[in-house]
Amino acid sequence: MTANPAPAQNFCAARAEMVKSLADKFKENPTAVGQIDGSAVIEVFVSEKGSWTILATDTNGQSCVVSAGEGFEFNVAALGEGA
Repeated sequence: MTANPAPAQNFCAARAEMVKSLADKFKENPTAVGQIDGSAVIEVFVSEKGSWTILATDTNGQSCVVSAGEGFEFNVAALGEGA
């Protein structure tokens, strides 16, 4: 039996609760973060098996699942001069 990624539905909860749930249920950990116009933060959580979840967290600490799926792959882009 394998764990399925978090459902991509309008599911929201306190960030701490969401992070714990993603780690406990899906073995997903934060791997990337970015700011959305100062009003929210977007985070990508990924498991070693490739399941992934994207969370958006507002300034009050409320997180919502934006999307989720399977088959996540890391592509390392060249940075800097000549990239």
